[in-house]
Amino acid sequence: MSLKSEVFKTINTIPKNYWESVKCCTNIYYSPEFLEAFEIANKDIEFNYIFILKDKEAIAFANTQIVTIGIETITKNISMSKKIRRFVNRMFCNNHISVLFCGNVFLSGEYGTFLKDGEDKIKTFNAIAEGVKKLSKTTKKLSAIFVKDFENESLKITNQLKLFDYATMQVEPNMIIYLKPEWHSFEDYTNALKSKYRVKANRADTKSKSLEAKLFLETDIEFYKSQLQELYHNTIDNADFNAQILNLDTYINLKKAFKEKFIVKGYFLENKLVGFLSAMQNGSHLDAHFIGINYKKNKEFGIYPRILNDYVRLGIETKSDQINLGRTASEIKSTLGAQPKALTCYCKHKRYLPNQILKPFIQNVHIKSFKQHSVFK
Repeated sequence: MSLKSEVFKTINTIPKNYWESVKCCTNIYYSPEFLEAFEIANKDIEFNYIFILKDKEAIAFANTQIVTIGIETITKNISMSKKIRRFVNRMFCNNHISVLFCGNVFLSGEYGTFLKDGEDKIKTFNAIAEGVKKLSKTTKKLSAIFVKDFENESLKITNQLKLFDYATMQVEPNMIIYLKPEWHSFEDYTNALKSKYRVKANRADTKSKSLEAKLFLETDIEFYKSQLQELYHNTIDNADFNAQILNLDTYINLKKAFKEKFIVKGYFLENKLVGFLSAMQNGSHLDAHFIGINYKKNKEFGIYPRILNDYVRLGIETKSDQINLGRTASEIKSTLGAQPKALTCYCKHKRYLPNQILKPFIQNVHIKSFKQHSVFK
């Protein structure tokens, strides 16, 4: 029986029975409430939602966004010679390019495609690839397609994308802290650390003791929204790569929809907001989302190390079994006990000839190496 794809432009036009059939909503990141929070707050992004149908029954889902990125933003963080970088930049006319992302551009992890249990995984994933291809053909001025963030266990399925002329690309790993059930407090966690790392964690708390921390309600997010946005922009400006800037009206929507499961914590110094963290409790996992920091105050008052400590606290308080600290700053996160979980992406140029030229460069992209610390006794 052939599989067909159906594309929806907005969440509220998707039939309820499609969600019920695929059975993906037990994972918050595939729920219509979560996806709509991003859609209604980020008007400069084109959102599309692909469902795969078998005999009119939905059996798979893919989340996509079309965003505009400066080509130099991409190439400056890819390991290549200056000569090749100049060539690639000129190939795209040193311009902004339109990219179709399959996967959530605002999340680090495998949250872009969902295949219903009991279905043929290879056949169904191929149908998603065909659906993405079909969508790309109807999108004007599209330069590239990027299918993101698959864990090693999924590669036997997702490597089907090579048949669609995609190149594989390693990206920075997610850094995961696996929490032990006997850790009922932050002190239990630090007692499990080797002396060197326990001292480091305690020093971070001592250095940041001048900070006043506050868990934000929806009204707090609304009140401090402009300051949160400014602090978030600070971290984006310091990041190696960021595909798109999030409008933090999204956080107001998420707090309204998910209440205590969506966490925003602000850090104040003399009544001025100087940092924040955000996180989502998704089942038994706690996932770090975006943070914001006043870097002028960070060195003196240890805002970022305090944020990392507080992610551990939140994980223990929410009785989570693991904390996903996301990618970037991998070595620092490893000093808290985080372990890397490899992620693979796939990308291609929309046009055949440029894709053949770019594939060797994409396949030879190397992620930054870092020292993995062994912190537990």
